[in-house]
Amino acid sequence: MLYQQVASELRRAIYSGVLGPGSQLPTEAQLMEDHGVSRNTVRLALGELVNEGLVTRTPRRGTVVRDRRPLLIYPQRELEPQPRGELREAFAFAVAQEGRAPSQYIEVLTVSPVEEIASRLELADGELAVVRRRLRFVDGQPYNTNDSYFPRDMVADSEIARPGDIARGANRVLEELGHAQVRVVDDIWARMPNQEEAERLQLELGTPVMVYVRVGYDGADMPVRVAVSVLPADKHLIRYELDRR
Repeated sequence: MLYQQVASELRRAIYSGVLGPGSQLPTEAQLMEDHGVSRNTVRLALGELVNEGLVTRTPRRGTVVRDRRPLLIYPQRELEPQPRGELREAFAFAVAQEGRAPSQYIEVLTVSPVEEIASRLELADGELAVVRRRLRFVDGQPYNTNDSYFPRDMVADSEIARPGDIARGANRVLEELGHAQVRVVDDIWARMPNQEEAERLQLELGTPVMVYVRVGYDGADMPVRVAVSVLPADKHLIRYELDRR
């Protein structure tokens, strides 16, 4: 297919760095002339790159290369002690370590959780949970969502149940409540986003997401937190390190 050949050449230029983040692609007319193809062929090629998340179309600038710099996530480091004087919420600390600016919008609710969450928290019928729903930003761009659920009876009188940011993080509050997490279980899978996720995260058409669910357990092996994150696949790299030394 001709459009695939055009897309392949543009893709190669993007991956090689010839066309870096923010670079403007040639106009449709220029691409038609350069490749000797029709306008429809050019549009099909550009549509393929849009679907892959490599470029975006803007009314004023035309087609530009997206900034694909992913956020590197080390799940195994979340519960590690932070350096003295650097006590911060885990996400904010990880982003700051990369020299980038974190921010988030937080909504706190008391809910009757869906069965998937209730079973992971081992809640009895009718038991409620406190959920901290967060839309997280990196350098001003929406990067992921994180909904953290806690047994209401455990956190009702703590900062976790109150609106607003917790600078030192909810994990530290759980520790202060006598429920430090000593074990976690992670589940990760990929799917396409639903409409709400696509709108909140400003996703380009065709961008898949990773769903990352972490259940934290205290020293009595009681589940104390279920965190559900939705991570756009083009903005995140999850890295696990295993060491037997």
